[in-house]
Amino acid sequence: MKIYKTFETERLFLRPTSIEDSQFIFDLLNSPKWIKYIGQRNINSPKEAENYIKVKMIPQLEKMGFSNYTVIRKEDQQKMGTCGLYNRKGIDGVDIGFAFLPDYEKKVYAYEAAFQIKQAAFEDFGLKKLNAITIKENLSSRKLIEKLGLTFVQNIRIPGDEEELMLYVIEAKK
Repeated sequence: MKIYKTFETERLFLRPTSIEDSQFIFDLLNSPKWIKYIGQRNINSPKEAENYIKVKMIPQLEKMGFSNYTVIRKEDQQKMGTCGLYNRKGIDGVDIGFAFLPDYEKKVYAYEAAFQIKQAAFEDFGLKKLNAITIKENLSSRKLIEKLGLTFVQNIRIPGDEEELMLYVIEAKK
């Protein structure tokens, strides 16, 4: 079995999301802000979340070496959110995304995790540019994306999503 990169920050561990995270992924995908800002995924049980991980996350990890990472607080091993690099249809290149359970918002965990994943995108995975997408109404996501150094480029639509998205980009330093 291939070993995939994991990451560590001062307060967090980030490891590739796996089947053992199915209850956590079920909870996250059904949290109010996920549904409001990212969209309903119709994951109605931990078993369906397990299948979602098998179909949506693990294949990209196996193909590209990166995917979705479960963010775990070091002090108590609590799963708090996800942050990852995604190869989505309709976007030229890889984008960074993040989501946290409500109890862990506004504590700078998302920035800490996303900064680490952004760094990994360039230093560990050799990406030349990194995208981020969000809807206009998601002000906290927009602020975090901008704090990470990405710049708004244009509004776009991606296949299977009728909502207009804001596309941000950052290039690797040369």
